[in-house]
Parts: sequence; C-alpha cells; structure tokens
Amino acid sequence: MRREELLDAAEDLLCDQGSQALTLAAVAERAGCSKGGLLYHFGTKEALIKGMVERLIEDFDELIARQGHDTYTKNYLAATFAAVRSGRLRRWAVVTGASGNLYLLAPLREAMARWHREGLDSEPDPAAARIVRLACEGLWDVASHDPELYDDARYAELKRRLLDLLPA
Repeated sequence: MRREELLDAAEDLLCDQGSQALTLAAVAERAGCSKGGLLYHFGTKEALIKGMVERLIEDFDELIARQGHDTYTKNYLAATFAAVRSGRLRRWAVVTGASGNLYLLAPLREAMARWHREGLDSEPDPAAARIVRLACEGLWDVASHDPELYDDARYAELKRRLLDLLPA
C-alpha cells in the first residue's frame, strides 16, 4: 500500500508543480514519509518514474480487460474513451513528460507495441483494427493538449464512427 501512496504523491507533485519539482525529498514530503522510507521502495528518482510509467501501463491493461467486447480493438477503443473521459490523460501526460529518458520510457514503448499487435490475427478486418487503434492514439494526443476540445456528444459521435469502421 505504501508504494502506491508514494506513486500517487509523485504523480500529484508532477501535476501540481511540473517535472522540475519532482525530487525524492519533495515526493517523500508530499507522501508524509521520510526520504529513507521512499528510498526503501524507490532507490532513485529514475526508479520512481519507471514505477509510475509501469503503473500507468498496468492500469490501462486492466481497463482494456474490463471492457468485455468481442474483439481486442473494441476493448482498446472503449478503454481509450473511458480513460480520456475520466481524466486519466493528465496522469499520462505528466508522467511520460517527466520520463524524457528513453530507458524510462522503454516499458511504454513495449506496451505500445503490444497494444498495437494484440489480437490482430483474430480481428475480422486487421487493417480497420489498426486504423481504429491509431485513431485512439491521436485522440489521446489531442485530448492531452486540449481536454475541453470534445464534449460528451462529440466523444459519443467519434466513438460511434470508429466502431462503424469495425466489422460486426
């Protein structure tokens, strides 16, 4: 449980003050623990950032798995819209922004490759599935820069149109 609290504190600090403020001392203070307590879980700032990236990936994998549609692409699409509309984008933007190191982003690159390959062989139309998955990436990117761009009706229309690209 303490590990999760430390990751929450680090994400909150990033959201509130930006990556320059992300120090081990500041995270420990935000979490209400000693720096030694933080170092027990995360020996370096890089380990802390990597932990945040890995948690974001795990959270999104779980969100995909909970969707219950008949294809991976439909689950991926539904999870993307759920994440965008829930405000999870802010976490993704600040964490990936703080981890400008290629080593720290390696888990995200691996997850992205997996998300874009997963289940393609079993999709009725693999090309349409790729297009929808790429559209999801575009939505993440645009919504992370302008979260107010789409209202509920526009999101619903966009989701419906993307689902229409996929064979039933």
